[in-house]
Amino acid sequence: MTAQDVRPTSDPAVVARAIREAILDAGFAPGQRLVEADLSEQFDASRGAVRTALLSLAGEGLVERVANRGARVRVVPLSEAIEIYEVRAVVESLCAEKAARNVDDSAIAELREIGDRMRSAVSSGDVFGYSALNQRLHQMLRELGHQQTAADVLDRLHGQLVRHQFRLATQPGRPQVSLPEHLAIIEAVCSRDPEASAAAVRAHLDSVISAMREVGERSDVRR
Repeated sequence: MTAQDVRPTSDPAVVARAIREAILDAGFAPGQRLVEADLSEQFDASRGAVRTALLSLAGEGLVERVANRGARVRVVPLSEAIEIYEVRAVVESLCAEKAARNVDDSAIAELREIGDRMRSAVSSGDVFGYSALNQRLHQMLRELGHQQTAADVLDRLHGQLVRHQFRLATQPGRPQVSLPEHLAIIEAVCSRDPEASAAAVRAHLDSVISAMREVGERSDVRR
């Protein structure tokens, strides 16, 4: 196959996935302009596919269209992030409740292993490793919950919270606070206690909301 035989992708779903991953991995910064011509070259995609992908991502809340200026990565303010976390607390507590009803011995072993690795990550100061385990734990709760609609809602909300989650995760002492909260979730699910599982998730996300408010207040003071 020659270079001339290789054509840019015209599938908007493929392009949207690539741009979404770049936003979630901090390849694009909040507020950064997303120029169709540049994206077309970067992702080897047709301009039409890029345009449609950006419209799709705007529907997800990751991108915003600005009149006469094209598209940019959407900046989610703290007040909106807190609202999203409040919604997430309701939906994710449902997933945890269902997970406790569905969990089997194999999943229990994996959850406990995640807990052990979380302890080790906090002990060694591995913030990014701990963050990855955090994401895996919450993803596993969704999978065990067998609630596809809830999982879709949470996936959509997650993309809008990445910047705030990273900012919070890197705050000194935050992993030491959230570790026992995560361990409480794991213990409740492994004990097959739906009510305790839901309560543990709500308590954890309430703690996250409080911490986000504190970080926001400190930022306001420094300005």
